[in-house]
Amino acid sequence: MPKLPLRIAVLECDIPMQPLASRFGTYPRIFSTLLNSAADALRYPGLSSREGLEISGWDVVNGGKYPVLENIDAILITGSKFTAYDDDPWIVKLVDFTKKVLEQRRVRIIGVCFGHQIVGRAMGVKLGRMEAWEASVTAVDLTKRGQEIFGKTALAVHQMHRDVVFEYPEGVENLASTERCKVHSMYIAKRLITVQGHPEFNQDIMMEILKARHANGLFNKEMYEDGTSRADKYHDGVLIAQAFLNFLLED
Repeated sequence: MPKLPLRIAVLECDIPMQPLASRFGTYPRIFSTLLNSAADALRYPGLSSREGLEISGWDVVNGGKYPVLENIDAILITGSKFTAYDDDPWIVKLVDFTKKVLEQRRVRIIGVCFGHQIVGRAMGVKLGRMEAWEASVTAVDLTKRGQEIFGKTALAVHQMHRDVVFEYPEGVENLASTERCKVHSMYIAKRLITVQGHPEFNQDIMMEILKARHANGLFNKEMYEDGTSRADKYHDGVLIAQAFLNFLLED
């Protein structure tokens, strides 16, 4: 049985905009809420919202400090408004740190959206931009391996991205895709799991982001109305987080 608590370092690649930060907190709190819900649903001995999880936050954009690998069991790289293939010093440093984690075998990696893309970049594959956005609750197709990992035949996941990983790195298992984005989830047993979507988002978070991006002209009326029409749909955020925990518990 894996040693508990699971010590997860959340690498904060952005700060949620107001009023989301005041209501839901920064990303360590948002992911703690998600992972606590998943732990309760998983019913694994010694793991619940009350015990078995030790989550810390690391502001890699402004603080620049990273956890000592000996003191953690996993890193979780969050989403971000920034571009994973840019060469801002903090992004380059994050890619280098991710490479360092990939070079060893004990500390595992979870990547979400921007974090998914950072893992792809660290593994040497091309990133880029789609013509159209994926936004709000979106149907995601699963491969046979993806169905085994997530325990369903397909997923519904909140999305907010136009940047993508264009190809699967060597040695990575393909778990999921959509019509617009073929690289939606990457997996290597006991080493990494990533998703392009946002399991940590809920309807309220998505609505605030859609409103803000419509107000600043990034989303036109059609895109905004399409996104808001799906923001309240069922999504598999907690189920995906259960897969994250199962991945960390894999002995």
